[in-house]
Amino acid sequence: MPSLLTSARRRAKALHRNLRGAAMAARALASTDHPLLAHIIPVRRCNLACTYCNEFDDFSKPVPTEEMFLRVDKLGALGTSVITISGGEPLLHPDLDAIIRRIRANGIIAGLITNGYLLVAERIQRLNRAGLEWLQISIDNVNPDDVSKKSLKVLDKKLQLLAEHAEFHVNINSVVGSGITHPQDALTIGKRAVELGFSSTIGIIHDGSGQLQPLGEEERRIYHEMKSMEKRSFTRINAFQDNIAQGLPNNWRCRAGARYLYICEDGLVHYCSQQRGYPGVPLATYTRDDLRREYLTQKGCAPHCTVSCVHQVSIFDGWRAPQQTAPPVAVETRGLVQIK
Repeated sequence: MPSLLTSARRRAKALHRNLRGAAMAARALASTDHPLLAHIIPVRRCNLACTYCNEFDDFSKPVPTEEMFLRVDKLGALGTSVITISGGEPLLHPDLDAIIRRIRANGIIAGLITNGYLLVAERIQRLNRAGLEWLQISIDNVNPDDVSKKSLKVLDKKLQLLAEHAEFHVNINSVVGSGITHPQDALTIGKRAVELGFSSTIGIIHDGSGQLQPLGEEERRIYHEMKSMEKRSFTRINAFQDNIAQGLPNNWRCRAGARYLYICEDGLVHYCSQQRGYPGVPLATYTRDDLRREYLTQKGCAPHCTVSCVHQVSIFDGWRAPQQTAPPVAVETRGLVQIK
């Protein structure tokens, strides 16, 4: 259980974060010329090798800290509301705390997606001091298997440490879909998250290009039961998943490249983690003209997309600015995924 001081700090930070979030939402409705969410990758290397994941390697060096500062500052200059640090495994970057502090210094909400393996009490307290505002761990199963080692059995001690020490918001995401052999594990994971005082969400695992694969009958039952457990917050804006669960396309306007930016370890802006290659423009030279172009560009992969963060930020603009079909330009960079 957290101490009274930790609980008080957690409540105070939650109030401050919610007030900032409301102001940012109002700004998002008033203006379309700035990104709402950016994912940045400080290191592609990961300490795990989940078979469904195409976002890691086992050899890449961390991006130099000064280069990460330049990227954060550029996102700040573009007016970005939220930066989420992802990977790979971002806790492998030796200066992660300094990067978080740089995000906060730009007035941007700082988030982190981690597999949780490297969390200890001292590391969590360092994240508190750095100013981290929310953290997400995706847990795939109750017991590790050949598909994923991100299991509740391995990570439960880490979750207990977070419940005791974290002053930031913690969300636990469980999954159903491709490669997950025990979909009922999602319920066990979600109930444990709520028991520890965290929020809980459910995700549908995509194929290798971020596209949907319909859920089976038992998976759909688990999915709907998990949805009933979710609490109100921005990460629960996920009604689009109801169609995905049935294998149906979504009719929406993807604002990737504008409201959502994915910046890879090479410093290039991509539509998302699953379509790395477009627009393929260096963040250092990205301008408001690029934002406006991609805001109005229709993405051919959108109807069957399962990338929830892009869906969530695009909701702010689903009712305005019809898009035009425009052919994307390929960029020949190692390991990029081609848009369909």
